[in-house]
Amino acid sequence: MVANESDTFDIGGELTVHRLGFGAMRLTGEDVIGEPDDEENARAVLERAVELGVDFIDTADSYGPGVSERLIGEALDTEREDLVIATKGGLLRNTDADWLAHGDPDYLRNAQLCSRDRLRMDPIDLYQYHRPDPDTPFEDSIHALAELKDEGLIRHVGVSNVSVEQLDRARDIVDIATVQNQYNVAHRDDEDVLAACERYDIGFIPWFPLGAGDLGDVDGIEEIAQRHDATTYQIALAWLLGYSDVTLPIPGTSSLDHLEQNVAASAIDLGDEELAQLS
Repeated sequence: MVANESDTFDIGGELTVHRLGFGAMRLTGEDVIGEPDDEENARAVLERAVELGVDFIDTADSYGPGVSERLIGEALDTEREDLVIATKGGLLRNTDADWLAHGDPDYLRNAQLCSRDRLRMDPIDLYQYHRPDPDTPFEDSIHALAELKDEGLIRHVGVSNVSVEQLDRARDIVDIATVQNQYNVAHRDDEDVLAACERYDIGFIPWFPLGAGDLGDVDGIEEIAQRHDATTYQIALAWLLGYSDVTLPIPGTSSLDHLEQNVAASAIDLGDEELAQLS
């Protein structure tokens, strides 16, 4: 029977979750715009994820926009104590499906209010600044999230798509619970950010943990997959879980079968030599 067998991490020192989570970006329409073709299937995927022991779900107001958050609020009891919901604010979308950074403090305050309404939760467990805005001072955006935390509207603050220098600047303002940057077995440009998270005991949420389906030419991954009777994607997830104690991979899918395959990866225990081979 498939179940989430990943070990746990305490987000912000208090929100205990299994390290293998679920990313809800793909529960929307094409190009992450609009409604999914089958909303009932999207809700079924969310419900099944929780049944399998996934207790950490990540989304953003820009997924849809608003669609992913709404579906989570409709499908799940978002205020149950054994489920942690994370969302993000700070990106706008347009009809061309572009992602536009917008870190204005007033906008972020309004955005989290809308997220709370769609998610049907108060407060939000983890609210992340989606991407630094070159037109807004970084500290101003982070101060806005710090104020939301002080007011009890969000429980913890996270940042996304940041450098080590930006992470340190954010930490000077408010406790940072998580960092969400692109990272997987084939893409490790932010190794220094992961190392900083390990030093500070900050959860590191690698987005595109499966490389958006393209892991490139990772030496040895197919051989290791055959040895474990697994897919290369499952090995990529197992590597993330084994490589660092602070990684919180959030593979996303709109397929029930792929969901179960992703969760099953939590039971794969890569040996030290296999981890080193992929590293």
